[in-house]
Amino acid sequence: MDLFDNAIRFLGKIVWGPQTLILLFGVGFFLTIRLRFVQIRRLGLSIRFGLGKKDFGETEKERKGDITPFQALTTSLACTIGNGNIAGVCTAIAMGGPGSVFWMWLLAFLGMATKLVEAVLGQKFRTIAPEGSVASGPMYYIRDGLKLPWLAGIYAFFMGCKPLFATTSIQSNSIALVLKTQLGFEPWISGLGLAFLTWLVIIGGIKSIAKVTEFLSPFMVFLYLFGAFFTLIAFAPQIPRAFYLIFVGAFNPSAITGGVAGMTVARAIRYGFARGAYSNEAGTGTAAVFHASAQTSEPVRQGLIASLDVFIDTIIICSLTGFAVLVTGVWNTGITSTAMTAAAFNAALPKYGGLIVAASSLLFGYSSLIAVPYYGEISFKYLLGSWTKHPFRWIFCIVIFVGAVMKVEEAWSIGDVFNGMMAFTNLIGLVGLSGVAVVLVKSYLKKLDTHKNKIY
Repeated sequence: MDLFDNAIRFLGKIVWGPQTLILLFGVGFFLTIRLRFVQIRRLGLSIRFGLGKKDFGETEKERKGDITPFQALTTSLACTIGNGNIAGVCTAIAMGGPGSVFWMWLLAFLGMATKLVEAVLGQKFRTIAPEGSVASGPMYYIRDGLKLPWLAGIYAFFMGCKPLFATTSIQSNSIALVLKTQLGFEPWISGLGLAFLTWLVIIGGIKSIAKVTEFLSPFMVFLYLFGAFFTLIAFAPQIPRAFYLIFVGAFNPSAITGGVAGMTVARAIRYGFARGAYSNEAGTGTAAVFHASAQTSEPVRQGLIASLDVFIDTIIICSLTGFAVLVTGVWNTGITSTAMTAAAFNAALPKYGGLIVAASSLLFGYSSLIAVPYYGEISFKYLLGSWTKHPFRWIFCIVIFVGAVMKVEEAWSIGDVFNGMMAFTNLIGLVGLSGVAVVLVKSYLKKLDTHKNKIY
Protein backbone atom coordinates (compact mmCIF):
# COMPACT_ATOMS: atom_id res chain seq x y z
CA MET A 1 0.00 0.00 0.00
CA ASP A 2 2.94 2.28 0.69
CA LEU A 3 4.16 1.69 -2.85
CA PHE A 4 0.75 2.72 -4.26
CA ASP A 5 0.64 5.78 -1.98
CA ASN A 6 4.13 6.87 -3.04
CA ALA A 7 3.33 6.33 -6.72
CA ILE A 8 0.14 8.43 -6.52
CA ARG A 9 1.94 11.21 -4.63
CA PHE A 10 4.70 11.18 -7.27
CA LEU A 11 2.14 11.44 -10.08
CA GLY A 12 0.42 14.29 -8.23
CA LYS A 13 3.69 16.21 -8.03
CA ILE A 14 4.29 15.74 -11.76
CA VAL A 15 0.76 16.73 -12.79
CA TRP A 16 0.80 19.76 -10.49
CA GLY A 17 4.29 20.73 -11.55
CA PRO A 18 5.25 24.18 -12.85
CA GLN A 19 3.63 23.58 -16.25
CA THR A 20 0.10 23.17 -14.85
CA LEU A 21 0.47 25.94 -12.29
CA ILE A 22 1.74 28.36 -14.93
CA LEU A 23 -1.02 27.35 -17.35
CA LEU A 24 -3.77 27.67 -14.72
CA PHE A 25 -2.52 31.05 -13.56
CA GLY A 26 -1.66 32.24 -17.06
CA VAL A 27 -5.03 31.40 -18.63
CA GLY A 28 -6.90 33.05 -15.76
CA PHE A 29 -4.74 36.15 -16.08
CA PHE A 30 -5.10 36.15 -19.88
CA LEU A 31 -8.91 35.91 -19.72
CA THR A 32 -9.10 38.52 -16.95
CA ILE A 33 -7.17 41.01 -19.07
CA ARG A 34 -9.11 40.24 -22.26
CA LEU A 35 -12.42 40.66 -20.41
CA ARG A 36 -11.16 43.78 -18.62
CA PHE A 37 -11.66 42.41 -15.08
CA VAL A 38 -15.33 41.64 -15.79
CA GLN A 39 -15.53 39.35 -12.75
CA ILE A 40 -15.03 42.38 -10.48
CA ARG A 41 -16.64 45.12 -12.58
CA ARG A 42 -19.86 43.12 -12.94
CA LEU A 43 -19.89 41.25 -9.61
CA GLY A 44 -23.05 43.06 -8.50
CA LEU A 45 -24.75 42.11 -11.76
CA SER A 46 -23.69 38.48 -11.29
CA ILE A 47 -25.29 38.44 -7.85
CA ARG A 48 -28.52 39.99 -9.16
CA PHE A 49 -28.68 37.44 -11.96
CA GLY A 50 -27.87 34.56 -9.62
CA LEU A 51 -30.68 35.47 -7.24
CA GLY A 52 -33.02 36.99 -9.85
CA LYS A 53 -36.00 35.94 -11.91
CA LYS A 54 -36.21 32.38 -13.20
CA ASP A 55 -37.15 33.20 -16.79
CA PHE A 56 -35.64 36.70 -17.28
CA GLY A 57 -38.47 37.52 -19.67
CA GLU A 58 -37.71 34.62 -22.02
CA THR A 59 -40.45 32.53 -23.53
CA GLU A 60 -40.68 28.81 -22.79
CA LYS A 61 -39.42 28.07 -26.30
CA GLU A 62 -36.33 30.20 -25.67
CA ARG A 63 -35.64 28.60 -22.28
CA LYS A 64 -34.27 25.27 -23.51
CA GLY A 65 -32.53 23.22 -20.86
CA ASP A 66 -33.03 20.82 -17.97
CA ILE A 67 -32.94 23.10 -14.90
CA THR A 68 -33.46 26.76 -13.97
CA PRO A 69 -30.50 29.21 -13.88
CA PHE A 70 -30.68 29.28 -10.08
CA GLN A 71 -30.73 25.48 -9.90
CA ALA A 72 -27.68 25.45 -12.18
CA LEU A 73 -25.91 27.72 -9.67
CA THR A 74 -26.91 25.66 -6.63
CA THR A 75 -26.05 22.37 -8.34
CA SER A 76 -22.66 23.71 -9.40
CA LEU A 77 -22.13 25.01 -5.86
CA ALA A 78 -23.12 21.61 -4.49
CA CYS A 79 -20.37 20.18 -6.66
CA THR A 80 -17.71 22.75 -5.73
CA ILE A 81 -18.59 23.30 -2.07
CA GLY A 82 -17.43 20.05 -0.61
CA ASN A 83 -14.89 18.89 1.89
CA GLY A 84 -12.28 20.74 -0.13
CA ASN A 85 -13.59 23.81 1.71
CA ILE A 86 -13.06 22.16 5.09
CA ALA A 87 -10.43 19.46 4.71
CA GLY A 88 -8.72 20.80 1.57
CA VAL A 89 -7.86 24.18 3.07
CA CYS A 90 -6.49 22.48 6.17
CA THR A 91 -4.30 20.06 4.21
CA ALA A 92 -3.02 22.98 2.12
CA ILE A 93 -2.04 24.88 5.28
CA ALA A 94 -0.55 21.76 6.88
CA MET A 95 1.51 20.91 3.77
CA GLY A 96 2.28 24.39 2.38
CA GLY A 97 1.90 26.69 5.38
CA PRO A 98 -0.51 29.62 5.95
CA GLY A 99 0.77 31.31 2.78
CA SER A 100 -1.17 28.73 0.77
CA VAL A 101 -4.33 30.74 1.53
CA PHE A 102 -2.93 33.77 -0.33
CA TRP A 103 -2.30 31.71 -3.45
CA MET A 104 -5.83 30.28 -3.17
CA TRP A 105 -7.17 33.85 -3.20
CA LEU A 106 -5.11 34.85 -6.22
CA LEU A 107 -6.14 31.80 -8.21
CA ALA A 108 -9.80 32.33 -7.22
CA PHE A 109 -9.78 35.93 -8.42
CA LEU A 110 -8.49 34.83 -11.81
CA GLY A 111 -10.63 31.69 -11.69
CA MET A 112 -13.82 33.75 -11.65
CA ALA A 113 -13.02 34.84 -15.21
CA THR A 114 -12.03 31.31 -16.17
CA LYS A 115 -15.29 29.80 -14.92
CA LEU A 116 -17.32 32.56 -16.59
CA VAL A 117 -15.75 31.66 -19.95
CA GLU A 118 -16.27 27.92 -19.33
CA ALA A 119 -19.99 28.46 -18.77
CA VAL A 120 -20.31 30.75 -21.80
CA LEU A 121 -18.63 28.20 -24.07
CA GLY A 122 -20.62 25.38 -22.49
CA GLN A 123 -23.86 27.18 -23.39
CA LYS A 124 -22.59 28.15 -26.84
CA PHE A 125 -21.59 24.61 -27.88
CA ARG A 126 -24.18 22.55 -25.98
CA THR A 127 -26.27 19.93 -27.77
CA ILE A 128 -29.99 19.55 -27.12
CA ALA A 129 -31.69 16.23 -27.84
CA PRO A 130 -35.15 16.10 -29.48
CA GLU A 131 -36.77 15.40 -26.09
CA GLY A 132 -35.08 18.50 -24.65
CA SER A 133 -32.24 17.00 -22.57
CA VAL A 134 -28.90 18.81 -22.67
CA ALA A 135 -25.36 17.49 -23.09
CA SER A 136 -22.38 19.79 -22.84
CA GLY A 137 -18.91 20.22 -21.41
CA PRO A 138 -15.37 21.00 -22.54
CA MET A 139 -15.31 17.90 -24.73
CA TYR A 140 -18.07 19.47 -26.84
CA TYR A 141 -16.46 22.87 -27.28
CA ILE A 142 -13.04 21.30 -27.85
CA ARG A 143 -14.53 18.99 -30.48
CA ASP A 144 -16.92 21.40 -32.19
CA GLY A 145 -15.13 24.69 -31.53
CA LEU A 146 -11.45 23.77 -31.81
CA LYS A 147 -12.11 20.79 -34.11
CA LEU A 148 -9.85 18.55 -31.99
CA PRO A 149 -11.86 15.37 -31.30
CA TRP A 150 -8.81 13.48 -29.98
CA LEU A 151 -8.20 16.11 -27.29
CA ALA A 152 -11.92 16.15 -26.49
CA GLY A 153 -11.77 12.40 -25.94
CA ILE A 154 -8.81 12.71 -23.58
CA TYR A 155 -10.62 15.35 -21.57
CA ALA A 156 -13.82 13.29 -21.39
CA PHE A 157 -11.85 10.29 -20.08
CA PHE A 158 -10.35 12.22 -17.17
CA MET A 159 -13.61 14.02 -16.46
CA GLY A 160 -15.39 10.68 -16.22
CA CYS A 161 -12.73 9.11 -14.00
CA LYS A 162 -12.37 12.04 -11.59
CA PRO A 163 -15.78 11.76 -9.87
CA LEU A 164 -15.57 7.97 -9.92
CA PHE A 165 -12.12 7.53 -8.40
CA ALA A 166 -11.37 10.86 -6.70
CA THR A 167 -14.48 12.73 -5.57
CA THR A 168 -16.04 9.60 -4.14
CA SER A 169 -12.94 8.86 -2.08
CA ILE A 170 -12.23 12.42 -0.93
CA GLN A 171 -15.76 13.25 0.15
CA SER A 172 -16.60 9.92 1.79
CA ASN A 173 -13.17 9.73 3.43
CA SER A 174 -13.44 13.24 4.90
CA ILE A 175 -16.97 12.61 6.16
CA ALA A 176 -15.97 9.25 7.69
CA LEU A 177 -13.00 10.88 9.44
CA VAL A 178 -15.00 13.63 11.12
CA LEU A 179 -17.86 11.26 12.06
CA LYS A 180 -15.28 8.94 13.61
CA THR A 181 -13.57 11.68 15.63
CA GLN A 182 -16.76 13.49 16.70
CA LEU A 183 -19.38 10.74 16.97
CA GLY A 184 -17.37 7.52 17.06
CA PHE A 185 -18.88 6.00 13.90
CA GLU A 186 -16.76 3.35 12.20
CA PRO A 187 -15.75 4.36 8.64
CA TRP A 188 -17.49 1.39 7.03
CA ILE A 189 -20.80 2.41 8.63
CA SER A 190 -20.42 5.98 7.34
CA GLY A 191 -19.49 4.71 3.88
CA LEU A 192 -22.48 2.39 3.65
CA GLY A 193 -24.91 5.11 4.75
CA LEU A 194 -23.47 7.66 2.32
CA ALA A 195 -23.63 5.22 -0.58
CA PHE A 196 -27.31 4.52 0.05
CA LEU A 197 -28.30 8.20 0.53
CA THR A 198 -26.45 9.17 -2.64
CA TRP A 199 -28.13 6.43 -4.67
CA LEU A 200 -31.58 7.70 -3.57
CA VAL A 201 -30.97 11.03 -5.34
CA ILE A 202 -28.70 10.38 -8.33
CA ILE A 203 -30.81 7.54 -9.68
CA GLY A 204 -33.33 10.20 -10.79
CA GLY A 205 -30.82 12.19 -12.90
CA ILE A 206 -30.09 15.92 -13.10
CA LYS A 207 -33.64 17.11 -12.37
CA SER A 208 -33.76 15.08 -9.17
CA ILE A 209 -30.29 16.32 -8.20
CA ALA A 210 -31.25 19.96 -8.85
CA LYS A 211 -34.37 19.73 -6.67
CA VAL A 212 -32.30 18.55 -3.71
CA THR A 213 -29.38 20.97 -4.18
CA GLU A 214 -31.74 23.95 -4.59
CA PHE A 215 -32.60 23.53 -0.90
CA LEU A 216 -29.44 21.86 0.41
CA SER A 217 -26.79 24.29 -0.91
CA PRO A 218 -28.10 27.48 0.79
CA PHE A 219 -28.82 25.64 4.05
CA MET A 220 -25.39 24.03 4.39
CA VAL A 221 -23.60 27.30 3.54
CA PHE A 222 -25.45 29.23 6.25
CA LEU A 223 -24.79 26.51 8.83
CA TYR A 224 -21.05 26.58 8.18
CA LEU A 225 -20.94 30.38 8.08
CA PHE A 226 -22.49 30.46 11.56
CA GLY A 227 -19.76 28.27 13.05
CA ALA A 228 -16.96 30.09 11.23
CA PHE A 229 -18.13 33.60 12.11
CA PHE A 230 -18.64 32.62 15.76
CA THR A 231 -15.06 31.30 15.86
CA LEU A 232 -13.67 34.51 14.32
CA ILE A 233 -15.66 36.68 16.74
CA ALA A 234 -14.42 34.65 19.71
CA PHE A 235 -10.80 35.01 18.55
CA ALA A 236 -11.12 38.47 16.97
CA PRO A 237 -7.87 39.80 18.54
CA GLN A 238 -5.95 37.14 16.56
CA ILE A 239 -7.31 38.18 13.15
CA PRO A 240 -4.46 40.63 12.39
CA ARG A 241 -2.04 37.84 13.27
CA ALA A 242 -3.82 35.55 10.80
CA PHE A 243 -3.38 38.13 8.01
CA TYR A 244 0.30 38.35 8.93
CA LEU A 245 0.72 34.58 8.71
CA ILE A 246 -0.99 34.46 5.31
CA PHE A 247 0.89 37.29 3.63
CA VAL A 248 4.32 36.60 5.14
CA GLY A 249 3.84 32.88 4.65
CA ALA A 250 3.11 33.43 0.96
CA PHE A 251 6.54 34.95 0.29
CA ASN A 252 8.73 33.94 3.24
CA PRO A 253 7.34 30.76 4.85
CA SER A 254 10.44 30.09 6.95
CA ALA A 255 9.85 33.35 8.84
CA ILE A 256 6.69 31.93 10.44
CA THR A 257 7.40 28.19 10.48
CA GLY A 258 10.74 28.42 12.25
CA GLY A 259 12.63 26.96 9.33
CA VAL A 260 10.58 23.76 9.14
CA ALA A 261 12.04 21.58 6.40
CA GLY A 262 10.22 21.81 3.09
CA MET A 263 8.24 24.97 3.83
CA THR A 264 9.05 27.04 0.75
CA VAL A 265 7.28 29.55 -1.47
CA ALA A 266 7.04 26.93 -4.22
CA ARG A 267 5.38 24.52 -1.79
CA ALA A 268 2.89 27.18 -0.66
CA ILE A 269 2.02 27.96 -4.29
CA ARG A 270 1.74 24.28 -5.23
CA TYR A 271 -0.68 23.40 -2.41
CA GLY A 272 -2.55 26.69 -2.56
CA PHE A 273 -3.19 26.33 -6.28
CA ALA A 274 -3.88 22.57 -6.19
CA ARG A 275 -6.31 22.68 -3.27
CA GLY A 276 -7.90 25.90 -4.50
CA ALA A 277 -8.43 24.42 -7.95
CA TYR A 278 -9.86 21.25 -6.45
CA SER A 279 -12.27 23.24 -4.30
CA ASN A 280 -13.66 25.76 -6.81
CA GLU A 281 -12.89 23.71 -9.96
CA ALA A 282 -12.21 26.83 -12.03
CA GLY A 283 -10.22 25.70 -15.04
CA THR A 284 -11.31 22.07 -14.83
CA GLY A 285 -14.38 22.59 -17.01
CA THR A 286 -17.15 21.26 -14.78
CA ALA A 287 -18.98 24.61 -14.95
CA ALA A 288 -19.53 24.01 -18.65
CA VAL A 289 -21.60 20.93 -17.79
CA PHE A 290 -23.84 22.29 -15.05
CA HIS A 291 -24.41 25.82 -16.35
CA ALA A 292 -25.03 24.59 -19.90
CA SER A 293 -28.02 22.68 -18.48
CA ALA A 294 -29.67 25.96 -17.42
CA GLN A 295 -32.89 27.00 -19.13
CA THR A 296 -31.68 30.15 -20.86
CA SER A 297 -31.01 31.51 -24.31
CA GLU A 298 -28.26 33.87 -23.12
CA PRO A 299 -24.83 32.24 -22.57
CA VAL A 300 -23.18 35.33 -21.06
CA ARG A 301 -25.83 35.82 -18.41
CA GLN A 302 -25.29 32.26 -17.24
CA GLY A 303 -21.55 32.84 -17.41
CA LEU A 304 -21.86 35.78 -15.01
CA ILE A 305 -23.87 33.57 -12.67
CA ALA A 306 -21.19 30.87 -12.95
CA SER A 307 -18.48 33.27 -11.73
CA LEU A 308 -20.29 33.33 -8.38
CA ASP A 309 -19.30 29.68 -7.87
CA VAL A 310 -15.70 30.67 -7.28
CA PHE A 311 -16.52 33.79 -5.27
CA ILE A 312 -18.74 31.91 -2.82
CA ASP A 313 -16.60 28.78 -2.69
CA THR A 314 -13.12 30.22 -2.23
CA ILE A 315 -13.26 33.93 -1.44
CA ILE A 316 -15.92 33.36 1.25
CA ILE A 317 -15.99 29.76 2.52
CA CYS A 318 -12.36 28.66 2.07
CA SER A 319 -11.20 31.97 3.55
CA LEU A 320 -13.34 31.45 6.64
CA THR A 321 -11.88 27.96 7.14
CA GLY A 322 -8.36 29.32 6.78
CA PHE A 323 -8.93 32.15 9.24
CA ALA A 324 -10.61 29.82 11.75
CA VAL A 325 -7.65 27.43 11.96
CA LEU A 326 -5.14 30.30 12.01
CA VAL A 327 -6.75 32.48 14.68
CA THR A 328 -7.23 29.49 17.00
CA GLY A 329 -3.65 28.29 16.49
CA VAL A 330 -4.55 24.71 15.55
CA TRP A 331 -2.85 24.95 12.15
CA ASN A 332 0.54 23.80 13.47
CA THR A 333 -0.57 21.20 16.02
CA GLY A 334 0.04 18.20 13.77
CA ILE A 335 -3.60 17.43 12.97
CA THR A 336 -5.04 17.91 9.50
CA SER A 337 -8.11 17.51 7.29
CA THR A 338 -11.56 17.94 8.86
CA ALA A 339 -10.12 17.18 12.30
CA MET A 340 -8.22 20.48 12.18
CA THR A 341 -11.34 22.51 11.40
CA ALA A 342 -13.27 20.66 14.11
CA ALA A 343 -10.54 21.56 16.63
CA ALA A 344 -10.75 25.22 15.58
CA PHE A 345 -14.54 25.38 15.94
CA ASN A 346 -14.35 23.51 19.25
CA ALA A 347 -11.97 26.16 20.57
CA ALA A 348 -14.78 28.72 20.22
CA LEU A 349 -17.76 26.43 20.75
CA PRO A 350 -16.75 23.54 23.01
CA LYS A 351 -18.60 20.34 22.09
CA TYR A 352 -20.91 22.11 19.62
CA GLY A 353 -18.17 23.38 17.28
CA GLY A 354 -17.10 19.90 16.34
CA LEU A 355 -20.70 18.91 15.73
CA ILE A 356 -21.14 21.87 13.35
CA VAL A 357 -18.06 20.73 11.42
CA ALA A 358 -19.33 17.15 11.40
CA ALA A 359 -22.74 18.29 10.09
CA SER A 360 -21.12 20.63 7.55
CA SER A 361 -18.70 17.94 6.39
CA LEU A 362 -21.61 15.55 5.96
CA LEU A 363 -23.73 18.09 4.06
CA PHE A 364 -20.84 19.49 1.98
CA GLY A 365 -19.62 16.03 1.08
CA TYR A 366 -23.09 14.67 0.42
CA SER A 367 -23.96 17.62 -1.83
CA SER A 368 -20.82 16.94 -3.88
CA LEU A 369 -21.55 13.23 -4.01
CA ILE A 370 -25.01 13.80 -5.49
CA ALA A 371 -23.85 16.49 -7.94
CA VAL A 372 -20.62 15.19 -9.50
CA PRO A 373 -22.03 11.92 -10.93
CA TYR A 374 -23.86 14.03 -13.49
CA TYR A 375 -20.72 15.25 -15.23
CA GLY A 376 -19.16 11.82 -14.87
CA GLU A 377 -22.03 10.15 -16.68
CA ILE A 378 -22.08 12.91 -19.34
CA SER A 379 -18.40 12.13 -19.99
CA PHE A 380 -18.89 8.38 -20.37
CA LYS A 381 -22.00 8.97 -22.46
CA TYR A 382 -19.82 11.08 -24.77
CA LEU A 383 -17.17 8.33 -24.96
CA LEU A 384 -19.22 5.13 -24.94
CA GLY A 385 -22.88 6.00 -25.46
CA SER A 386 -26.00 6.53 -23.36
CA TRP A 387 -26.08 2.90 -22.12
CA THR A 388 -23.38 3.79 -19.55
CA LYS A 389 -25.65 6.12 -17.53
CA HIS A 390 -27.22 3.68 -15.09
CA PRO A 391 -24.17 1.39 -14.61
CA PHE A 392 -22.10 4.49 -13.83
CA ARG A 393 -24.51 5.56 -11.06
CA TRP A 394 -24.36 2.14 -9.41
CA ILE A 395 -20.57 1.88 -9.61
CA PHE A 396 -20.25 5.42 -8.25
CA CYS A 397 -22.19 4.47 -5.11
CA ILE A 398 -20.09 1.34 -4.58
CA VAL A 399 -16.85 3.35 -4.76
CA ILE A 400 -18.22 5.76 -2.12
CA PHE A 401 -18.16 2.87 0.35
CA VAL A 402 -14.59 1.91 -0.59
CA GLY A 403 -13.37 5.51 -0.30
CA ALA A 404 -14.57 5.83 3.29
CA VAL A 405 -11.93 3.38 4.52
CA MET A 406 -8.96 4.72 2.48
CA LYS A 407 -6.09 6.79 3.83
CA VAL A 408 -6.87 10.49 3.51
CA GLU A 409 -3.51 11.22 1.84
CA GLU A 410 -4.20 8.66 -0.90
CA ALA A 411 -7.65 10.11 -1.60
CA TRP A 412 -6.35 13.67 -2.03
CA SER A 413 -3.41 12.55 -4.18
CA ILE A 414 -5.74 10.70 -6.57
CA GLY A 415 -7.90 13.84 -6.76
CA ASP A 416 -4.86 15.97 -7.57
CA VAL A 417 -3.91 13.72 -10.50
CA PHE A 418 -7.32 13.69 -12.20
CA ASN A 419 -8.03 17.35 -11.46
CA GLY A 420 -4.70 18.39 -12.92
CA MET A 421 -5.23 16.42 -16.11
CA MET A 422 -8.73 17.87 -16.53
CA ALA A 423 -7.37 21.38 -16.07
CA PHE A 424 -4.46 20.89 -18.47
CA THR A 425 -6.64 19.70 -21.38
CA ASN A 426 -9.52 22.09 -20.71
CA LEU A 427 -7.30 25.17 -20.52
CA ILE A 428 -6.03 24.46 -24.02
CA GLY A 429 -9.64 24.69 -25.21
CA LEU A 430 -10.25 27.92 -23.29
CA VAL A 431 -7.24 29.64 -24.83
CA GLY A 432 -8.14 28.47 -28.33
CA LEU A 433 -11.75 29.65 -28.01
CA SER A 434 -11.13 32.76 -25.90
CA GLY A 435 -11.86 34.98 -28.88
CA VAL A 436 -15.35 33.50 -29.25
CA ALA A 437 -16.09 34.04 -25.56
CA VAL A 438 -14.75 37.61 -25.53
CA VAL A 439 -16.92 38.61 -28.49
CA LEU A 440 -20.02 37.12 -26.82
CA VAL A 441 -19.32 38.81 -23.47
CA LYS A 442 -18.56 42.25 -24.88
CA SER A 443 -21.59 42.12 -27.19
CA TYR A 444 -23.94 41.15 -24.38
CA LEU A 445 -22.62 43.75 -21.93
CA LYS A 446 -22.93 46.45 -24.57
CA LYS A 447 -26.52 45.41 -25.24
CA LEU A 448 -27.16 45.29 -21.51
CA ASP A 449 -25.90 48.82 -20.96
CA THR A 450 -28.04 50.08 -23.84
CA HIS A 451 -31.27 48.24 -22.98
CA LYS A 452 -30.81 47.49 -19.28
CA ASN A 453 -34.49 47.38 -18.35
CA LYS A 454 -35.47 45.05 -21.18
CA ILE A 455 -32.72 42.52 -20.47
CA TYR A 456 -33.14 42.39 -16.72
